[in-house]
Amino acid sequence: MNLIELNKADRLGLSEGPLHDWITFFKHWREELIMAKVAHEPVKRAMSRIRELSADEEAQRLAFVRERALRDEVSLLNEARREGEQKGRQEGRQEGEEIGLQKGQRLTAINLLKLGVLTDEQIAQSTGLSLAEVKALH
Repeated sequence: MNLIELNKADRLGLSEGPLHDWITFFKHWREELIMAKVAHEPVKRAMSRIRELSADEEAQRLAFVRERALRDEVSLLNEARREGEQKGRQEGRQEGEEIGLQKGQRLTAINLLKLGVLTDEQIAQSTGLSLAEVKALH
């Protein structure tokens, strides 16, 4: 397998042959005079297939529809990803707020317990914790 950047291919100084013909095909497939010099049979078949597809209006329409469908699918996937990320952030904020509220309730209850002024029932009522939760903090 050969990996060649087409923009740098001319610098390789390749001799005539299959690799040179493929590079020519990918760079100049629309230029009839250049493609006429290509000798490698698989490249000629690829060029012939492109001509067939270009000449057939139904094939062009199908290619256009397929390309549009692929773009639409990518757009839908990107939109779904963005919506999922947004929903995840929103759920994370809500969960964080709930955890923060619970910690605040417990901290307030602990501070009230340290003061020793209120009963457990009063602390539970003022913090929103259950009586069992307040008793567990002793």
